[in-house]
Amino acid sequence: MVALSISSQNSIINGEVTCWLDIADRGLLYGDGVFTTMSVEAGAPLFLGRHLARLNSDTLRLNIPYPGDAILGEEARRISLIHPISVLKIMLTRGSGGRGYRCPEQSQGTRILSIHPKPEFPSSTTEEGITARFCEIRLGINPCLAGVKHLNRLEQVLARAEWHDEHIREGLMLDCEGYLVEGVMSNVFLIQDGLLRTPLLDRCGVSGVLRGLVFEAAKGLGLAVEEARILPREVFCADELFITNSVIGVWPVSRLEGKAIPVGGVAQLLSQSIRKMALDEMTTESIQC
Repeated sequence: MVALSISSQNSIINGEVTCWLDIADRGLLYGDGVFTTMSVEAGAPLFLGRHLARLNSDTLRLNIPYPGDAILGEEARRISLIHPISVLKIMLTRGSGGRGYRCPEQSQGTRILSIHPKPEFPSSTTEEGITARFCEIRLGINPCLAGVKHLNRLEQVLARAEWHDEHIREGLMLDCEGYLVEGVMSNVFLIQDGLLRTPLLDRCGVSGVLRGLVFEAAKGLGLAVEEARILPREVFCADELFITNSVIGVWPVSRLEGKAIPVGGVAQLLSQSIRKMALDEMTTESIQC
């Protein structure tokens, strides 16, 4: 087998501790796979069950083999115990196949778990908010892939290459019709007149695990949620604007394209609620173990 070293990070590939991947893997050749990323705290991958559920759903959408919660859960917990404060990424590909786009008739798939250092962010990101910008590159509309966190991230790679200012923490992306969809690495939320609004992801974009947790937390706070087509000009009228993903949590946006946006209390309340959910889940898993 011809192999390619994919990383010097600690990783498990198909159950083996290794950093070598078959060069014929379709995840490498075509981005033919899905992934999810989560924080690890005290040796526990946060919201692991939700991440596995999203992987399962995405693989069903793309007809990619899913190895099962038991296998992925055991491997995720095993590698997390060795690296108790880290970021865990799980990738599932269609596996190896011959040259060409045609899918192999039979494939067991490839599962890759890799551990990465957890980034450190200043407290100002959550307390004072971040600076963001609109990206020039637009997201293509493709309902067949909408919501799926697939391995082809070229749109995001090109969008992130648009700026080098370290003070800008995130870029907001529009679709080719000019509607707000998401951030380069995040989902986006607005507070307007007491309503929590977020872009509809029926045509493109990634449905993040934290996005779903925000919906649950909002319900617990009695906050109504609306998924809608949102134009960029509406963002500047928001009472609050914030972004989310499973590593950063909830970040308010206090400045967008040079314009100030209020940093309110709803984002902080949602963040506290999600944090409590994470701690409750960690406690439950600890008791079960």
